[in-house]
Amino acid sequence: MTTLIESEEHKSLREAVAAFAQTHPHTLNAEDNKRLWQEAAKLGYIGVNLPEAHGGGGAGITELALVLEELGAAGNPLLMMIVSPAICGTVISRFGTEEQKRDWLPSLADGTRLMAFGITEPDAGSNSHRITTTARRDAATGEWVLTGRKVFVSGVDIADATLIVGRTEDARTGKLKPCLFIVPRDAPGFERRPIDMELNAVERQFELTLDDVRLPADALVGDEDAGLLQLFAGLNPERVMTAAFGIGMGRYALSRALDYARERTVWKTPIGAHQAIAHPLAQAHIDLELARLMMQKAAHLYDAGDDVGAGEAANMAKYAAGEACVKAVDQAVHTLGGNGLTREYGLARLITASRVARIAPVSREMILNYVSHQTLGLPKSY
Repeated sequence: MTTLIESEEHKSLREAVAAFAQTHPHTLNAEDNKRLWQEAAKLGYIGVNLPEAHGGGGAGITELALVLEELGAAGNPLLMMIVSPAICGTVISRFGTEEQKRDWLPSLADGTRLMAFGITEPDAGSNSHRITTTARRDAATGEWVLTGRKVFVSGVDIADATLIVGRTEDARTGKLKPCLFIVPRDAPGFERRPIDMELNAVERQFELTLDDVRLPADALVGDEDAGLLQLFAGLNPERVMTAAFGIGMGRYALSRALDYARERTVWKTPIGAHQAIAHPLAQAHIDLELARLMMQKAAHLYDAGDDVGAGEAANMAKYAAGEACVKAVDQAVHTLGGNGLTREYGLARLITASRVARIAPVSREMILNYVSHQTLGLPKSY
C-alpha cells in the first residue's frame, strides 16, 4: 500500500517543498538558480536521500524524487538533482571508500559542492557496453591514466568534479570492464567544450576530452570488478529522477493551462467549460498521475534494495513520464493558443524542454527494447 497511498510524512514533505518552491519564481538566471539550490540544500531537500552519518537526510530516492517533482511543478526544476545527489551521491554512498564518503557526501548534501556524471560517448549512445574511454594503471606510480571523450554531460562548468565511466582492461580475459572515477574539474588534460543547444536551460551541456588525465589510485569508486553493478545502481535512480523531472514539468504546464481555461472567456463562457478543451486536459492529468504511480513503485523498490525490480519499474516510469510530460505541455500550449507561444506565459520554452524526458538518459525506443526482451521474453533484434 505504501506505493499507492502517501504517508502523512510524505504529504507534509510535499506541502513544504511546494510552499518553498512557490517563493522562488522561475528564472533562467544562473545566479538565482544557484541560490535556489543552496537554499533548498539548507532545508535538507537536496541531500534528503544521502546517509545521516554523512550529513544527509537518511531517506531515499522516494523522497528525493518527491522533492524534484514539487520543484518542477512550481516551474523550478533543478536538473542537477538527477545527477549530483541521485546518481553520484548514491554511487559514492553505496560503493565509495570511507574517505570518499567523508570527502564528498556532506558537501553534496549541504549544497556547497556538486558532481557531474559522464557516461555518454559520441559513438556509444545508449550502449554503455561500447564505451571506449579507457583507464590504465601506471605501473611506476600506481596512478590511473584516463583517455577518451564524453558528450551531453550536464553542468560540468558548475560541478567540482565529474564521475566518469571508463573501462579498465581485464588481464585475464582481455575484455574491457566499466569502472567509475572521480575526476576533479581542474585535473590536467580534462577539457570541456559547451555544446550549442537549442534547449533553453540554466544547466549547460558539454563535450569532455580526457587526454591522459592522471588520477590518484583512490580516484576509483568501488570495486574494479563490480563496475556494471555499481553503474546500474546509479542509473536506476537516474531514471526515477528523470520521471520526477518530467512529471513536475507536466504538472506545471497543466496548471498554467487550467488557470487560463478558467479565466479565458469566449461567447460569455470560460473555454474550460468546453469538452474540446476540458477532456484533453483531464487526460493529461490522468497520464501524469499514472506515471507518478509507476515512479513511486520504482523508487520504493530501489529503496528496498531490489535493484532488479527497480530496473524494470524505473524504465517504465521514465517512459510513462516522458510521454505524459510531452502531451501535457503540448495540450497546455494549444489551450492558450497564440498566448502559448509568448514569453509572458512561459510555456513555449517547455516544448523543447519536455522532449528531454523522452530522450535522456535513455531513449523511449531503448526502453521499449528493454521491456520487449527483459520483461516479455521476446528475442533481441540487435
